[in-house]
Amino acid sequence: MGVLNTVYKDAILNRDKMLSILKGPKFEQILQKARENWIEFTPTKKEVVTAGIDSSFNNTKFQGIELWATTAVSIKSDGGVLVDLHKSGLGSADDISSIASKMEIEACEKTIDQVDLVLMDGSLHSQLMTRQANLGSSIVRIMKKKDNVIFIAKTSNTKKQFENLGSLAGDIFYYNHVTNRPGFSKIFVEKKYGSDKIISSTFVRLSDSTPIIKLELLGEHHYESEIKSIMNKLYKTSVGGYPYTLKLAHNNCKISDKELGKMVSLLGLSNEIGSREVLG
Repeated sequence: MGVLNTVYKDAILNRDKMLSILKGPKFEQILQKARENWIEFTPTKKEVVTAGIDSSFNNTKFQGIELWATTAVSIKSDGGVLVDLHKSGLGSADDISSIASKMEIEACEKTIDQVDLVLMDGSLHSQLMTRQANLGSSIVRIMKKKDNVIFIAKTSNTKKQFENLGSLAGDIFYYNHVTNRPGFSKIFVEKKYGSDKIISSTFVRLSDSTPIIKLELLGEHHYESEIKSIMNKLYKTSVGGYPYTLKLAHNNCKISDKELGKMVSLLGLSNEIGSREVLG
């Protein structure tokens, strides 16, 4: 522990210096801008049927062989499962995360006609940045069908909105600093993926003192009235400022190491090692 203790001690001594870097000379200026960007709005409950979609993947290696598994689930806030997809295999899955993304998109396609609002866990950016162009274009096609798909991120590291003011922290940090009231930030439009893949985003807080979440919508023609309407729809089934359907989706699709271990023993893989056919 010796070395770490010294590290801790130094950190405590330098705390003010560290924080002053974060707060920097531009800090007040950025906060002022964040205040100007924030629109106070207290949502009211609106009755809608919502589904949350999330995916998960995991893999384990034993004696050089890899067992991988991916799942994606679409679930309503009453716990009703609409879509449940899973895949697993032996050998290396080249890009296991893109298998999960593909399944998430498939779950989305199967959900859009069944509910009023579809919430995708995470960021639309990551779907459009993918190396597989076809994934990006299929999510765009599905989102355009009914205009009822929203991406929601619980954490966001983007530093786009205040970078011209020399921001050091993510945008969400500054919004969290200026208010703990419900509301949303002015819509921010990004066109870097091309005219058919424009992303509009806003930071939203659904109720007093809850964490801010980030919403991402496709296309550039979104207005404050629409954000307010979305907030009303989300508010009905949110817990602690976060949509309950996404919490359910996350909990339902998570593949733990323990579960993978269980698969290894169910498949009798650990005692197969050494026999020829597994390695075939």
